[in-house]
Amino acid sequence: MRLIVITILLATTSCGVLPDASAGQRNRDGFEAQARAVDGDTIAVDFRLFGADAVERKALCAKGPSCWPCGKAAQDFASKLMKRGPVSIRLIGQQSYGRPIASVDVGGEDLGEMMIAAGYAVPTPNFLKIDPARARRYEAAFDQAEAKHVGIHGGDFIEPSRWRKGARLSCERHGRFDPS
Repeated sequence: MRLIVITILLATTSCGVLPDASAGQRNRDGFEAQARAVDGDTIAVDFRLFGADAVERKALCAKGPSCWPCGKAAQDFASKLMKRGPVSIRLIGQQSYGRPIASVDVGGEDLGEMMIAAGYAVPTPNFLKIDPARARRYEAAFDQAEAKHVGIHGGDFIEPSRWRKGARLSCERHGRFDPS
C-alpha cells in the first residue's frame, strides 16, 4: 500500500521524537524508521498516511484524450495543506514499506480526509477496519468528491495500488500529456 509520504524534520537539538509528545515521553518512547540526514543536526523521517492512498507523484490521469499530472497536483495540494497550521502526528503502530503509519491533522483537520475530499486520494478499507468512524468519514468524503468530479474524479484514473503495480491509462502509455 502506497500512501502519502509525509516528511517530518526532527532537529537533534529539540530532543524530541514526536511533535506532540510530552516531555516525559520524549525521553522514554521512540519509534524505529528509515531516516536520512538533511544536515548535521536535522534528520527527515517519512511517515505513511493512515487510511488514505494518494495518487503517486508521477501518476497521470485522463481528461478527454489527454493526460494531466494528477500525482504532482496531489503532492502540491498536500504541501499547501501542510502550511495551514500546526501538524499533529499520531503513530498508528503499523509499518508499511519500512515506514511508520500515522494519522496526521493539520490545524485540527484530518489530512487524509482532506486529500480524499479534494479528489487526490482514495480510502483504504483494509487499513481502516481498525477505525470504523474514520472509515465512514473517508467513504463519505470519497463519495462527495466523486459526485462533484473533483481531482482524479474529473476523468479517468488508475487506483494508486494498481498504478504502483504497473497499470497505466492509454494516454500515459502513448505519451498524450497536457501539462496544464
